[in-house]
Amino acid sequence: QLQLVESGGGLVQAGGSLRLSCAASGRTFSSYAMGWFRQAPGKEREFVAAISWIGVLTYYADSVKGRFTISRDNAKNTVVLQMNSLKAEDTAVYYCAAAPAQFSGSAYAGKYDYWGQGTQVTVSS
Repeated sequence: QLQLVESGGGLVQAGGSLRLSCAASGRTFSSYAMGWFRQAPGKEREFVAAISWIGVLTYYADSVKGRFTISRDNAKNTVVLQMNSLKAEDTAVYYCAAAPAQFSGSAYAGKYDYWGQGTQVTVSS
């Protein structure tokens, strides 16, 4: 089992920034590809960003490219999503998730075996 706990969500004005963190415990964190997904009210869960198990490769949804940055620190068992230039449409519950290394970069939620409980991000316009 791999336990994931997100933090860093909150309320921010449009144009502002937030930094989400995901702390992992349990199994070997460094052997997993990591991803961030989000779900807005009444909408399906959607892919936001992903990072390979060693942190070299990163992937982004078109809607966040150039504004969000995903990174990881395998020594600290953490993955971070830095969100800049936030927009009202970024409002959602954000989840971090872990997938087997061979699924690095997958935008398909079904490839991810472990999920955090989510953290709310609200962007006011």
